[in-house]
Parts: sequence; C-alpha cells; structure tokens
Amino acid sequence: MKEAGTQTEGGGQALAPRRKRGFASVPALRRQQAYYGALFVVPGLIVYLIFMVYPFLDTIYLSFTNWNGVATSKDWVGLSNYARMFADGAALKAFANNVVWVILGTISPVVIGLFEALLVWSGARASLFFRVLFFLPFVLPLVVIGIVWQWIYNPLFGVVNKVLDGAGLEGVSRGWLADPHTALYAVLIAAIWGASGFCFLILHASLQNVDMSTVEASMIDGANWFQRAWSIVVPQIAPQLTMVTAVTLIGGFSVFDIIYVMTGGGPGNASEVLATYTYKTAFEQNEAGYGSALAMLITVLSLISAFVFVRVRERQR
Repeated sequence: MKEAGTQTEGGGQALAPRRKRGFASVPALRRQQAYYGALFVVPGLIVYLIFMVYPFLDTIYLSFTNWNGVATSKDWVGLSNYARMFADGAALKAFANNVVWVILGTISPVVIGLFEALLVWSGARASLFFRVLFFLPFVLPLVVIGIVWQWIYNPLFGVVNKVLDGAGLEGVSRGWLADPHTALYAVLIAAIWGASGFCFLILHASLQNVDMSTVEASMIDGANWFQRAWSIVVPQIAPQLTMVTAVTLIGGFSVFDIIYVMTGGGPGNASEVLATYTYKTAFEQNEAGYGSALAMLITVLSLISAFVFVRVRERQR
C-alpha cells in the first residue's frame, strides 16, 4: 500500500518524510544522557563482572572438580564433592557451630542495637557520649576487635579473669579461648559487640522518621516506655529492622575474620565454622574443588535463609 504524498505546485506528489526509527528517533538530549549514563556505569559493570561474576561462576565449575589449586588439569567429579559433605564430620561440626552463630549472632546484636538506639533517641542524659560509645564498634575493623578481645580473655592479665578473681570466683576463671566448651561463645560475644554498632547506626537513623504525634498520644493514654517502643515505634521502623536482620543473618553464615584472628577455628574444631573450614580445606590442604563446594554451600544457605526470613517478615506485615 503506497503512502499518501503531498501535492506540489506542478501537480505532482512529493513523498512525505519518513519517520526516524530506533535509536535515531530519540531526542538528542536523551541520547546524550544515555551516553553519559553508560560512561559512568560500564566501567563499574566491567569491574563487577571480572571480580564478582566471573569468580562466582568459576567457583561453581570448580566445585564439580577435584582440582588441587595448582595443577593445570581439573578432573570432573560431578556431585561427589557435595556428597562428601554429608560424610565429613568436620564439615558437619562446622555447620552446627554456624547454626549456633547465626541464631545468637543475629538476634543479639539486633536487639542490643535497637535498645541502644531507643535509649539515645528517647533523650537520655549524655546522649552524645552514648551515641559515640555505641557507634564505636562500627568504626573498628573486626580484626582489631578480635585482637582487643584476645587481650580481654587472656588467662594471665585479661580483664575477665581479673574481675572474676576479684569477685571471689577463681574457680570460674579459665583460658576462655583455649577451652573447647567456651571458645565459640567467647568469640561470639566479641562478634556481637562488633555487630551491634552497625545495627545501632541504621536503627538510630530510622528512628528520626518516627511519627512523634502517635508516640505523644500513647503517652497521654498511659503507655509505658516498653509499650510505646514495642507497639508504636518498632512497627514504624519495621522495614529497616528487616534489612538489618537480613544483613546480619547473611553475615552469620559467612563469618570468618574474627574467628580466624581469635582462635583459628580451635581448639581442635570447637569454634570452626564453614568459612574457616573452607579456607583450611582450599588453601591449607590444597583441596580447591572440595573447598569450592563448601563455598557454594555457604552461598546457598545465606540466600535461602535471608529469602525465607524476608518473606515471612513481609507476610506478617
């Protein structure tokens, strides 16, 4: 079907100008914005693909091999590395310790951070001092926190044993990081203190958007501090609370640095978690294939737990 043309003075017809199609039809300003947007995004995307996506995909591949980390050949072994986990007592012990770490290491810092944020937000005396004090764990690297808490737990000059001895509890004093029954929990206490700074920072910022009129109305109705916090304040910061809990939950499955600094997973495997066991397997025992499978297990557990938690939390809302 021919397009209708425009009538010319000589009686002929001139074809109507064709419309530009595709990218050429985009206004010049929009094309310029897209160009500069790509100029900023592409370099970061390339770095992300090289240093994040490619290593992740390569780890998936290595988890199906028996590569020792040095040889040029990588023999395909299928799912044998994943099947090996269920018969590996050290891996099962590390997983059990991880479960304890995730439960206590997720609930405790969130609760402590929320309490600290509410305490400062409620206008307590010397709130600026306490704000700096509660924020301090977020500033310090976990490696530094681990070294400091090693000094605190030192059996000879540590603060913990000196306080217990001064209180007449010499029988309770011990080498906290050298005792298989207390090593995991001693490191966990240090990690909870370190993570509480992050929780305090996010939750304290979220409290600035709380509707004060509802809080004042509840005060007029006679609600006490706990009732106001639980029924009025917490529901208003639920999205931020969910985010903080999810981040802490994911970090609980991938925790490595503070444990490696304080105990190295010892004594024995008393404080071993999946991340430290993965490191030892891949880089100390030269079983990169099996170590990659353990790394994928950590990834899957982190994603599933975070997804389930967020879905349950959203349904409750």
